[in-house]
Parts: sequence; C-alpha cells; structure tokens
Amino acid sequence: MHISNAGRWSLAALVVVIALVVAIWPRGSSDDSGTRSYADYVSQGTTPAPERAPGETDQSLAGARDRAALTACPAPAAGTTPAGPLAGITLACLADGRRIDVGAALAGRPALVNLWAYWCGPCAKELPALDEYARRAGDKVTVLTVHQDPKEGNALSALTDYGVHLPGVQDGSGRVAAAVGAPNVLPVTALIRADGTVAAVLPQPFDSADQIADMVHDKLGVVS
Repeated sequence: MHISNAGRWSLAALVVVIALVVAIWPRGSSDDSGTRSYADYVSQGTTPAPERAPGETDQSLAGARDRAALTACPAPAAGTTPAGPLAGITLACLADGRRIDVGAALAGRPALVNLWAYWCGPCAKELPALDEYARRAGDKVTVLTVHQDPKEGNALSALTDYGVHLPGVQDGSGRVAAAVGAPNVLPVTALIRADGTVAAVLPQPFDSADQIADMVHDKLGVVS
C-alpha cells in the first residue's frame, strides 16, 4: 500500500502527539504513599498512608536504630499541659520506637519541627545544619525531626549516612504536616511557640546553622 507524503506527515504528527501525551500523563505507583500527605488522603476520602511501611517492626529495625544512634525524643516537662495543633498526636520515636505525644513532648519550650524524607535531596543538605543548630541552641529550643515517608528503615539509614543524631519521630501518614498546615513539599520547618501555637511554617531549605538561628530569632524571639 502506497502512503502519500501528506499521509506520512500526518502519521508522524500523530506519533509525536501520542508520545507527548504519554510523557505528561499522571503516573500512579504502588509505592507512592511517601510523596502524599495525610491531608491529601483526607481530602480524597481515602485511607491515609501507613505510619510505617508494612513488614517493618521494632525488631527488624533494631540494628538500624543502633547504627543511627539518635538522641532520645524529648520527654514532657513537669507541670506543662500540651496545647495547640500537635497535642494528642502520638507517633513512634525514631531512636527507640516508643510512642510519644508530640504536643506534650514539645510543651513549655519553643520548638523547631522539621519535616523531611529520606529521598529528599535538599533535606540531606539541611539536616546537618539543623544538627549543628540544635547543639548551639541547647535547652533554649527543642529541635524535632519528622520523617514523612512510611519507610522508617530508609530514614534511619539516611540519618546514619548524614551523621545526624537529632531526635525524631516516624510519620509516614503526614499527621504533623496536616496539623500545622504544611504544604505538600519538603523540607518544611514549623516553628512552635512554648504555648503550642504555630508561629510560622516555612517551606524552604536552610543552608547553615547561622541561617536557622536568624530565622528562629526572627519568628520566635530566641537568641541562640
């Protein structure tokens, strides 16, 4: 069968259009839960992503926890009452797997809550700066990381590679992000006042401890 020049051009154009459609068509994945927030699932009326990936247990993660050697999660201060959007949110501590009430753990002291995930490139650069800032701030500001992907084992391995020992919690379902109204990007830093209210939500990476200290001073009034 003979195809005219016009037919050939039409066929070529059709192939290009099909290729473009394939390139931009949204792709589903059997493992996309780590890139969707708790708020996404709620808005769509679907079951939220699991807090931790299926098959991961405290026993299976024990070796990774030992290698990461993370600082224990903060304990509730005596005489404080948890308040604000984080009160009542219970999550597993990355250091040892025990569950903590995030709002209670942060109550009574200004806090910096950092949302991240093991696959986030800017997070890998920011976390060491946060670690340095936390050492500088000492007891003035509580620094807590929140891992936003169900794969807790990958989080522990990443922190080991980064040499970061900050206290953190596992939150694959994105409950903290939803509570503070964080956008669906990473990293995000939420600054929490001593009374539990949210002072700022900053969807941007920070490059140095000095930059973080300036931001905390500006938003929380704490010099560190």
